[in-house]
Amino acid sequence: MDQRINELISLLNQSYDARAWHGTTLKGAVRGVSVRVALWRPAPGRHNIWELVLHMAYWKYAVTRRLSGAARGGFPRAGSNWIAIEDPSARCWKADVKLLDEKHRALLAAVKPLSIQRLNSRDGSRWTNREQIVGAAAHDLYHTGQVQLIKRLSQAK
Repeated sequence: MDQRINELISLLNQSYDARAWHGTTLKGAVRGVSVRVALWRPAPGRHNIWELVLHMAYWKYAVTRRLSGAARGGFPRAGSNWIAIEDPSARCWKADVKLLDEKHRALLAAVKPLSIQRLNSRDGSRWTNREQIVGAAAHDLYHTGQVQLIKRLSQAK
């Protein structure tokens, strides 16, 4: 596998679940979060951790779909981008955290076989495939910070 692909996979993994210099990863941030904390909002109209988890799962799916050329409509939850929580139960929270993990693994599987030519192509997007992959990792890191902050704020209330 090309070193550039390996570096992108490493970047995706460091933002999600591999040991990273920056500290907590996304998977680490949501590990052990209770339903109560996952549903807690820092203010009316602000997103909660559960909504962030679904949002990140959706965008991992969207980048995977773009890389693989799959048709739209394959995300298992209704909606896109910001997805409503259908059932605020512990069972559904666990399922949605698992969905995030599944979408991360699918993204890795879509990145691994890319050629350098495909990596640098736009495939109908304004962004190259490389930019979308790097963006997916940055997106995880950005929202991981929000998850960590919401967890802290939920304890201080």
